[in-house]
Amino acid sequence: MNVVLNNPVLYVVDYPAHDAVEVIDKRRGVGVMFRDEAARRFRQELLDLEATPHEMDDYEDWIDGYETLMTQPAVYH
Repeated sequence: MNVVLNNPVLYVVDYPAHDAVEVIDKRRGVGVMFRDEAARRFRQELLDLEATPHEMDDYEDWIDGYETLMTQPAVYH
């Protein structure tokens, strides 16, 4: 388990042993778990975003494209 991103918009945890990525949209309090090819695609898109100059709004715009998949309520304890 590796925390790969923790900013005001997103919390992203990579589970390489399971080829999975957990993503929490902090603005909406929801998340999703991507596995296999979807996890690989998400990782690559995140790397691409971070490889270019960006602002916090860029994270918001990017993750909004995943909004319909992010349906699990995030429960903090």
